[in-house]
Amino acid sequence: MELSYHGHSCVSLTTINDTRILIDPFITDNPLTDLDANTVECDYILLTHAHNDHFGDTLAIAHRCNATVIAVVELADYVAHFGIETHGMNLGGKYQFPFGSVKCVPALHTSSYNDRYMGEPCGFVINDSSSSVYHAGDTALFSDMSLVGPVTCALLPIGDNFTMGIEDAVKASRIITAEIVVPIHYNTFPLIEVNPYQFTNQVDNATGIVMEVGDSIEL
Repeated sequence: MELSYHGHSCVSLTTINDTRILIDPFITDNPLTDLDANTVECDYILLTHAHNDHFGDTLAIAHRCNATVIAVVELADYVAHFGIETHGMNLGGKYQFPFGSVKCVPALHTSSYNDRYMGEPCGFVINDSSSSVYHAGDTALFSDMSLVGPVTCALLPIGDNFTMGIEDAVKASRIITAEIVVPIHYNTFPLIEVNPYQFTNQVDNATGIVMEVGDSIEL
């Protein structure tokens, strides 16, 4: 599986069978991204929750690409009202898609869009039989993160204020069994400006990698 980082919490995956997955496509108002919402291509969009810095350009991209949106059922139902193919999930659930499996796992956060409740926030574990990625979404540290894994790569928010910060993200990296840990959700706005290397330099039971916007790694 190839993983590419596009700023904030937006990442793309290309699975072993060349399926293109886009997670949390916050592009148009993202000052750090390398993507263009009018040209990016994907087959599936995964949404960890409904806040605009994650929901972003979902509707426009899904319509243009005829992509299926995977999200917690309340959010999936909302998206379906716009004539988009969706697959609703809920916490603890796992489903086998043509590209591999997706498991919906808890996240401690909130989720709303235009002042409307959109179900619980979540993270995802994506496994294409060659490797696996845990996208934690926006979350605080919680002890049950130790139940996620083992995974090839864990994507953890570090920006603080709205999610866990560096100190708690380091603790998370120590209780999640992952080969690689990548920081996300930082430096997009003044409130979440941190030095990602202060995180990766403290990761001691996995390989910590700071991905620059546009970087890709093969898992």
